[in-house]
Amino acid sequence: MLECNIDARGKAARLVGGMAGVASGLLLALLLMTETLTLGFGWYAVAGAVFGGSFAIFEARAGWCVVRAMGFKTPL
Repeated sequence: MLECNIDARGKAARLVGGMAGVASGLLLALLLMTETLTLGFGWYAVAGAVFGGSFAIFEARAGWCVVRAMGFKTPL
């Protein structure tokens, strides 16, 4: 079902980006919990960053990119 469509460079880029996304989501959650930062949509941003980062990590592990699967060419 998920056919490998990225090479080692693409996997590494997605893994690093995914880890950065999850880390930034957790940092944002910490800032929101301590009320250092107050945003009306803050928890949605946390959920989006953690979900997006987790999905990028999944793509790296699977060797599959959803954007490439839709037919778009990506530089990595």
